[in-house]
Amino acid sequence: MPYTTQQLIQILDQEMQASWRGDRLLLSAGERFNDPVLSLALGSEKISKVYAYREFREQVHDYQHREQVSGLIWRECRFRDHTLSYPELHNQLTAIPADKQELRAAKAAVLDFWRATATELSLWLVADEPQVMNRETIEQLAHDAEWAEVDATRQELYLGLCWGKPQECHYRWALPESGCRRFVAAERYPQNIKV
Repeated sequence: MPYTTQQLIQILDQEMQASWRGDRLLLSAGERFNDPVLSLALGSEKISKVYAYREFREQVHDYQHREQVSGLIWRECRFRDHTLSYPELHNQLTAIPADKQELRAAKAAVLDFWRATATELSLWLVADEPQVMNRETIEQLAHDAEWAEVDATRQELYLGLCWGKPQECHYRWALPESGCRRFVAAERYPQNIKV
């Protein structure tokens, strides 16, 4: 019987702790790291710890694909009087094909939550300098997105409209194949831009 998503998260957490304690070292890590300045600054032991964990995580990702173990966890978002539970890719796991379908299936619920909670708030595009947005533009972009994410602080609500590979969508280097446009709903000018 394959490991569950929660078991893989626990295994990765234990392995990360073991790597940082120095229980796991990758002796060939120095040969893989091609930055002499950072090599001197970090030292071979720290580089070895990072690569040991990284290789272990890649093995877990291979296992996920081989055994079809989901990388999704369920997350709860609360804003004002509303609560939403929705799937999100765990930051140390990878997505299998079925995960993307589950993210797509949750898109409508995420967008309904956004619409219900952001009605009286100003809308902004999260960028180096926040840009005012209108609801129609966000709705068009939402229509084109493959899935949606939501997050909140006490005063602000964040919407991510994503496409491409779930494990790459938050990295700028993945554009244009994968990406995530982020918006914030706030009473006034956004205070706590979460990137």
